[in-house]
Amino acid sequence: MITKHKGEVFRKAIHFSLILLPLGYRYLVNYDKKITLFVLITLLVLALLIEIFRMRHPTFKRIFFDIFGLMLRNREYHDFTSATYMLISVTICIAAFPADIAFAAIAFLAIGDTLAALVGVQFGKRKLSRAGKSLEGSLACFAGAFVFGMFFLQPIIAFSGALAAALAELAPMRFDDNLKVPIISGIVMLAVNYAV
Repeated sequence: MITKHKGEVFRKAIHFSLILLPLGYRYLVNYDKKITLFVLITLLVLALLIEIFRMRHPTFKRIFFDIFGLMLRNREYHDFTSATYMLISVTICIAAFPADIAFAAIAFLAIGDTLAALVGVQFGKRKLSRAGKSLEGSLACFAGAFVFGMFFLQPIIAFSGALAAALAELAPMRFDDNLKVPIISGIVMLAVNYAV
C-alpha cells in the first residue's frame, strides 16, 4: 500500500524528471520551437480534456483519484493538477522566450522547486510564509537553479533568474508554483539579458 509520504516522494521524483524536457529541447531537437510546441500543445490539450472529464464526470473522477489520488495536493481535487499547470507554463516559456531563456526557466522549475520542497520539508526551520515555505527551502531553490544556470548562462542572468525563481516559489501569490516559477524567472532573465 502506498502511503501519502511515498506519494509525495513519487510526486517530487516526477517533478524533478521535468529536467528531461529542457534537456530534450536543447539536445534532442536543437531548440526546434515548432516540433516542441506541437508536442507540448498536443499534451496540453490532452491534459485539459482529462481535467474537464475528471471535474464533470463522477466515474472518471473516481478512476482518476484511484490512480493518482495519493500524489495530489488538497487543492488539486477541485482545481487543475500541478502537472497541467506545468504543461501550461512550459508551453508559454517555449513560445514566448528565446530558446536559452526558456531552457533555463523550465530547468529552474524542475531543479529549484523540487529542492525547495525537499529541503524545506526536511530541514525548514524558519518559516517565511503562511503557506509553510521556509528560508532553507528558498535558499535551496536559489542555489540549485543558480548552479545549473552557471553552466549555460552569463553569471548575471543565471543569478537574476535563480533569484526570481526562488522569490516566485516563496511568494504568496494564488498561482501554482509550476506556473509562476518558470514564467517569472523567464521574464526576469529576458529583461536582464536585454539590459546587459
